Amino acid sequence: MEILALIQARGGSKSIPRKNIRLFAGHPLIAYSIAAGLASELVSRVIVSTDDEEIAAIARGYGAQTPFMRPVELSQDDTADLPVFQHALEWLAENEGRSPEIVVQLRPTSPFRRLSHIDQAISRLLEHPEADSVRTVCVPFQNPFKMWRIGPDGFMQPLLGAPVLGAEYPEPYNMPRQLLPEVFWQTGYVDVVWSDTILHKASMTGERILPLVIDPSEWIDIDSPDDWRRAERLLESGEITFEDLGFHFG
Repeated sequence: MEILALIQARGGSKSIPRKNIRLFAGHPLIAYSIAAGLASELVSRVIVSTDDEEIAAIARGYGAQTPFMRPVELSQDDTADLPVFQHALEWLAENEGRSPEIVVQLRPTSPFRRLSHIDQAISRLLEHPEADSVRTVCVPFQNPFKMWRIGPDGFMQPLLGAPVLGAEYPEPYNMPRQLLPEVFWQTGYVDVVWSDTILHKASMTGERILPLVIDPSEWIDIDSPDDWRRAERLLESGEITFEDLGFHFG
């Protein structure tokens, strides 16, 4: 069975310019996702989908493949994941006559994704062929039943209220957290999906999604300069090590 790890890395990052190839503790940020994918014995191939020649060259230098360049129209700020993955699978089928059975999404903004996260998520999908996909999740720091919107009239409205939970939770925002249903946050660390789900169901997840629950302390996402500095310090200080992550460079 061919299992493809696909890493999206367009060149037009706005929050942190050139984020995907900016040095993070001595290596380009994208290199961490490439190294994790290459370290997995279950992953057959690591491909970077990018519209940027410099990103492509750096990705190849760290061992990833770039058999195609992503079209500009699929590299915009508002481009969703689905058309990017459809493009990759369709390109491979048309130009190489092959299509992986499983696709693993590895986002470059998650450099501290552990090798075990990848292998466990893939194994879970292989063990449950009736599922459409597997996603890593964790218990969130804030419960969404205590979140609010502000209406046009200026008054607050509960984001999730009684219609979601039923009559036994008339005012969930006034209840102790311990009495509310357990909820999970999708971390974006690893998404594993059958290619058929992407191509035939036109979805990155399908309807039957299995969780891989990870510890909240393991979840670190880089979306701002502050996130970047905090995450880099964790690695440079030794609080997180490559032994923890399960992969190395070189």
